[in-house]
Amino acid sequence: MRSTTKRWRRRTLAVATSTLAAGAFLVAAHPQAGGAAPPAVPEVADQVPQLTEMGVTGGPASVSGGGASTLADRSVCAPGAHWLRVRFTELSLRGNDSVTLTGSSAGSYTLTSRHWPGKAFHTRAFEGDCVRVSAALSDPASRFAIDAYQAGDRPLAAATTTVAAVGDVCGSSCNQTAPLIKNMNPQALILAGDNAYSSGTLSEYKNNYDPYYGQFKAITYPTPGNHEYNTSGASGYFDYFGARAGERGKGYYSFDVGDWHFVALNSNITRSTGSAQETWLKNDLAASTKPCTAAFFHHPRFSRGSHGDDTSVKPFFQALYDAKADLVVVGHDHNYQRYAPSRPDGTRDDVNGVRELLIGTGGRGYYSFDQSSAAVQEAGNTNTFGVGKLTLSATDYRSDFVPVSGRTFTDTATGKCKKAVSSPAFSVGTSPSSVSVKPGGTASATVNVGSTGGFTAATALSVSGLPSGVTGTISPASVTPPANGTATATLTLTASDTASGSATATVTGSSGSTTQTAKVTVSVGPAGGEAFADDFETDKGWRLNAAGADTATAGKWERGDPEQTTSTYSNQIKQRGDTTSGANCLVTGRLAGTEYGANDLDGGASSMASPTFTVPAGGKLTFSYTFAHGDNATSADYLRVRVLDGTTPTTVFEKTGSATEVAGVWQNATADLSSFAGRSVRLLVEAADASTASLWESAVDDIRVTA
Repeated sequence: MRSTTKRWRRRTLAVATSTLAAGAFLVAAHPQAGGAAPPAVPEVADQVPQLTEMGVTGGPASVSGGGASTLADRSVCAPGAHWLRVRFTELSLRGNDSVTLTGSSAGSYTLTSRHWPGKAFHTRAFEGDCVRVSAALSDPASRFAIDAYQAGDRPLAAATTTVAAVGDVCGSSCNQTAPLIKNMNPQALILAGDNAYSSGTLSEYKNNYDPYYGQFKAITYPTPGNHEYNTSGASGYFDYFGARAGERGKGYYSFDVGDWHFVALNSNITRSTGSAQETWLKNDLAASTKPCTAAFFHHPRFSRGSHGDDTSVKPFFQALYDAKADLVVVGHDHNYQRYAPSRPDGTRDDVNGVRELLIGTGGRGYYSFDQSSAAVQEAGNTNTFGVGKLTLSATDYRSDFVPVSGRTFTDTATGKCKKAVSSPAFSVGTSPSSVSVKPGGTASATVNVGSTGGFTAATALSVSGLPSGVTGTISPASVTPPANGTATATLTLTASDTASGSATATVTGSSGSTTQTAKVTVSVGPAGGEAFADDFETDKGWRLNAAGADTATAGKWERGDPEQTTSTYSNQIKQRGDTTSGANCLVTGRLAGTEYGANDLDGGASSMASPTFTVPAGGKLTFSYTFAHGDNATSADYLRVRVLDGTTPTTVFEKTGSATEVAGVWQNATADLSSFAGRSVRLLVEAADASTASLWESAVDDIRVTA
C-alpha cells in the first residue's frame, strides 16, 4: 500500500445541549461494531480524562433529557460489543433527580447530583452491547446529555489496562529502570515524586530526566516530591510537565484509566483536614462513578524506611479510606515496600482497608529499613531498582514489582475493588431489543444472562406477553453463566398464518428466589414472500464475529454511514461514500481516516452474521455490494456471502482479489437459496485481507430474501 492522503465527506455531529424544552428526551446512536480505533468525537472544554483498554472502539451518540417528567427509557448500542461505557457532556441534576444506566447483560448504576457537576466524564463500563438510559426528573432545571460511547471487543473481565508506577527516579540509575517501562507498554506512567534530582530544576529535568524518561512524556501523570520544592514553587517541575502536572501551584488532579479512577495529590503543600486540597479530594472521590480507585503522592503514610511513617498525609488516607479506595502509590524512601490493606491509623483491615505500595526505586540510591511502622509490611526490599506494574480490570488488580536487569527480587499482590459488584447476582438482556416476524414465519433473538459478583447458578428462562398467534421457545431453557461472564440462549419466535399485531414481551430469568427480566418488542409484519430484508438503516441484530474466529485487526465490519476514500496513487475511489439507499450499509471500517488506507481491512478475516430467518420455497437472495483493492491484493483476499445452516456454512457468493487495481462500484448480485427452503438459517457476510497485507475495502447493502 502506498501512503497517500484521503478525501472524504465530512459529517457533522449535533450534540445535545441544555437548550432542550422541558420534558424533552432525544436519542440517536451511531454504533460501530469493530475497528482499530474509536472514530473522532467532539472535544469538550472540561473533561475528566479517560484512557481506554486495548481493543476499545467507539463513536458518537446523542441521548439527552431535561425538565420535570419521567422519561421513556432509551438505549445506546454497539452490536456485537461485550461492554459499553458512555460519555456525559452534561449532568446537572437537582434534588433527588437521577439517571440510571443498565447494561443489557449486566451492571447498573444510578447517577445523582453529586456526580461530576459541571464536567464531562465517562461512566464505568456496563456488560452487553447496549446501555439502557432511564431518567427520573422532577425538577425543571435538571438536565443531562450523552454524546459518545466506548465499546469493548472482549469480555469485561478480560479488558485490562497496564499502569507503570515508580518514584525517586533520576537519580544516577534511571537509565536502568526506563527500559522496564518501555517493555511494559503501559497506558499510563504515574510518578510518585522526586523525579529529577537533586532540586527539580528545569535544567535537571532536561538533562537528568528527559534523556531516559522523556520518551514516556505523552503517557506520564506526575506528582512532585520534596526535591522538586528545593526550587521555589517547584517551578522546574511545572515548567517541564506543563498542564499535565495540574494547576500550577496546586499540582493535584484526577483522571480515569479504564474502570479505575486515579487521583494525583501534592503532599508538599497544605494537606490538613479542611484544607483546599483535602476538600477537593473528598469532592473528587464522591463524583467518580468508577468501581476502582487509586491515589498517588510522594510522602508515605506508612514506611519502615529512613523517613518512617508520615502522619501529615493521614487526611489523604482518611478520605481515601472513607471513599473505599483500593490502592495508594508513594515514594520518598528509596526502597520497595508493600503493606497490608490498612485503616488510616495502620490497623489491618482486609475488608475496607487501602493497600499502600511504596515504590521509591526509580534510580536514586537505597535506604535501609531502620524504622518501625504502624501498618503491617507484607513485603520489602532495600537493594533493587525496579518499577511497579499495575494490571487493572473493572473488578480487581494485580501489582508486580519488576526488577532491573541482573536483579532477582520480585513481588506480586492481588486485590478486589471494593466498589465493584461483590454480591452474586445476574441480569437478563436481549439482542436485538425489537424483532419482526412474518405470518407463517420465524425469527429469533439472543438472550444474554450475565453474572456479577461470581454468580454461577442455573437460571431458568421463559417468555410471555407475545402478540396473538406468536409462540416463543428459548433454547436452552436453562443456562448457567460462568463467574463474571455471560451465557446465551436463543429465543425463537414462530408466527401462525393468522398472527397479527405487536407487543412488548417479557423474557424472565429465574434462579432460586431471584428473578430478572428484559423486554423485547415483537411485531408481526405483513404477509408475503419476503422472508428477510435489511437496508441497514436500523439495527436488525447483526452480530460481529459471532463464531469468535475472526482475525482482522482493523477495518472490521460495521453498520454505518461510509466515508469516501480516494487513492492518490491511481485516483480511484476505494471506499464508496454513498449507499444504494438511505444513509447506512454494512462496511469494512466506515471512516476515511488520515489517508486512504488508514481504515481498510487489515490482519485477516472479519464477519457479520444476520439474525435467523426461515428460507421460503424457491428462496432467492438479492443484495448490492462493492469491493475495491489495490495492486497488492491477492486471490486470498475476498468478499464472501455464506448461508449458515446450523454450524455448516455454504458459500453462495464470492469475489476475490488480484494484482490489478479495482475501484469501488456498487453492483447487484443474486443467489439461489432454494436448497435451504424451510430451514432456519443465517447469512454470514465475510471479508478478508489474507496472506500478505493489502488494501481491501468492502460494503454490502439492501439484502433481501424472497420467495
